[in-house]
Amino acid sequence: MAAYPTSKTLAERAAWDFVAEHPEVELATVNPVGIFGPALGGDTGTSLEIVKRLLGGLPGVPDLSFGVVDVRDVADLHLLAMTRPEAAGQRFLATSGDFMSMLEMARILRTGIGDRARKVPTRVLPNALIRLAGRFDSGMAQLATELGQLKNASGRKAERVLGWMPRSREEALLASAECLLSR
Repeated sequence: MAAYPTSKTLAERAAWDFVAEHPEVELATVNPVGIFGPALGGDTGTSLEIVKRLLGGLPGVPDLSFGVVDVRDVADLHLLAMTRPEAAGQRFLATSGDFMSMLEMARILRTGIGDRARKVPTRVLPNALIRLAGRFDSGMAQLATELGQLKNASGRKAERVLGWMPRSREEALLASAECLLSR
């Protein structure tokens, strides 16, 4: 596992261990997937970098899929988790609908923003090509470990327990694109 998700996992485990030793403390965790939507400032983060690269034109996309959630919905879920008593002791995933492939993301951009998405790729790159590139590029090497894996997660628990209602994946992706294109 890469350093970033490992650090997140270890930090959450430490928080739950601390709460187990201090029962007077309440904890609820929110774990977002790929965070999209409008950026507040110049730092667009890792997830928006995906949209930026798609808009900039690539020869194709890797065979990858991941979850999508709007940053505004992540903020809403954090607020619900902090203020609702029923959140105590719970772990919530922040994701809107099923995971989606990068090709699906590209299609949403092409449909949703029309001619401004003319450089967005329309095909999937062969896995062998990504693996080969991974020999020379550590970022590609990390991608190579995820190629072709069908993953999924659900935000239904947050919806059911806290009444959280996230925007659609499409709205989050298009808000990302509009934000990036306006800069």
